Amino acid sequence: MLPGCTSIADFGRLSDQLVTDDIHAWVGEEAAGSAGGLISADNLTGDEQTLRDLAFPLIEPPYDRIRWDAVVYEFGTKRSFQHELWAFDPTAYYRHLQGEMLRSSAARYNQLIDDMRNDIVRVPPFFFVARRVIDLDRRREASMEQIRDLTPAERVNARARIAENSLTVAWVDKSLSQRCASYRFALEHLAVAEPQPVAAEADSVLTELQQKIAANQVVVVASPRFTAVPAAVAVAK
Repeated sequence: MLPGCTSIADFGRLSDQLVTDDIHAWVGEEAAGSAGGLISADNLTGDEQTLRDLAFPLIEPPYDRIRWDAVVYEFGTKRSFQHELWAFDPTAYYRHLQGEMLRSSAARYNQLIDDMRNDIVRVPPFFFVARRVIDLDRRREASMEQIRDLTPAERVNARARIAENSLTVAWVDKSLSQRCASYRFALEHLAVAEPQPVAAEADSVLTELQQKIAANQVVVVASPRFTAVPAAVAVAK
């Protein structure tokens, strides 16, 4: 009876009836809070909402997408989960592949390839929106210089939102680098423990993912440890 209670629809997506406009608003707040920055009280724009929606699956471990209780994590209502997102263990993904749900070498390789291909599809849309958001933030900063009657609160909230957006992009950038390291660790250890001809295909897919990331690479100015005051992130054109 339990499979019928899942919150996950096709392709690892959350069921439509559970999705709201601000479901991932917490992503930007978590990025800013972890950097010691302020959280803006301004409403999110449509692009800012989309940025956070597209960021979440690139931050969350790929194997958490099929949890029966994924809705709890999508809405960010479990604080321990948010903190766990910042921890990086390059061996964790390989351990997942060795779990009981994947009972054959073929299944493990196929899961690795599927997860990497899913990321390949997700990367360009995220960075497309990221470029647009950061461009609009540059315009926002320029407008703030011209508008003299803004209240202190308006200025603080605007600058906090700019930092939230920048740090969200930086978080994804960092996460993608870590994911590739995890995929590489898993592939190399599978190739030794359970050699299969399909390992060559997996290596090719990983190379494609790395190239896709590089083609959309962001230049992160903020501290890579996310412990400094929020700084800007420039997106390469």
